Amino acid sequence: MTIKITMFSSAQKVAGQGVGSAYSELIRLLKTYLKTDFELHFNDYHATDISHYHTIDPQFYLSTFSKKRGRKIGYVHFLPETLQGSLKIPHFLNPLVAKYVIGFYKRMDQLVVVNPSFIPQLQSYGLDSKKIKYIPNFVSQKEFYPCSQRQRAHIRQDLGLKDNDFVVFGDGQVQKRKGIDDFYKLAQHNPHIKFIWAGGFSFGALTDGYDHYKQLIKTAPVNMMFTGIISRDKLNDYLNAADLFLLPSFDELFPMSVLEAFNTHTPVLLRDLELYHNIIQGYYQPADNYADMNQIIRHLASNPADLQQLALMAASGANYYSEQHLSQIWKEFYWQQYKQKKR
Repeated sequence: MTIKITMFSSAQKVAGQGVGSAYSELIRLLKTYLKTDFELHFNDYHATDISHYHTIDPQFYLSTFSKKRGRKIGYVHFLPETLQGSLKIPHFLNPLVAKYVIGFYKRMDQLVVVNPSFIPQLQSYGLDSKKIKYIPNFVSQKEFYPCSQRQRAHIRQDLGLKDNDFVVFGDGQVQKRKGIDDFYKLAQHNPHIKFIWAGGFSFGALTDGYDHYKQLIKTAPVNMMFTGIISRDKLNDYLNAADLFLLPSFDELFPMSVLEAFNTHTPVLLRDLELYHNIIQGYYQPADNYADMNQIIRHLASNPADLQQLALMAASGANYYSEQHLSQIWKEFYWQQYKQKKR
């Protein structure tokens, strides 16, 4: 028998943001590895065994009151506090937004978090930890993969990079919490190194610090480039062309961009957030602050052996978060939810 699962999401309507990438990856995984186990439907309000909510749209919230929804699963990609620094929300609306977000999660029979550090935070909002399951993100090994040295040379040439350029690459939405200011400052203080940021303003003028970052893009130093939002195949090219992937974010959940870098075996440097410790520690080079990042980048630019060691660590991270492994986790999870519905 097959289980009928209805996916509710509007994430695919907004380009260049991690929720949409995570959603696309899960759908592709289910269609590739588990197509005989599950019958998928999308934004369909007919009766179903399981409703899996990926975004918290008001129309989706209203649908949770229907008995046709079966077992209701909520994917927790953010908390009220993580929206701050991403979206420009008027201060007086913050309590209302928080109440709505948590209210949506409380309508669920089961929550899935992409980072275990979210569990105590959700508990503090009054949610039952027994109804919260940690399942990590993953990315496609067919879309993100390491190129040969010959292919890499061609890619760098096509991107206008020289053989001896040391390239630091980062990607994600251009917003305050991503640490764009530090990325920009690193480029200013290291004119001998190329800095490239791929991503743009997925939410337009609603982005926190929109005017400030528009100005930064206009005044970027000559050794720094903002590509805007790019396609996934182009992103794979940039990751393979890079010598080092840098994500200086102040706040993350389970960044898809880091998994993409792992898959291309690109060395990874991250601001050392506590929430990374339970999920990817041992696969990246940590940095506490701007000064650390600056020192580490300069060291790696002149020490290829240490850079190669980081590449091996990234490859290990890719193996651990393989889609084959995660497909079995999702299979067991959905079947367990179906049994819960039957009870």
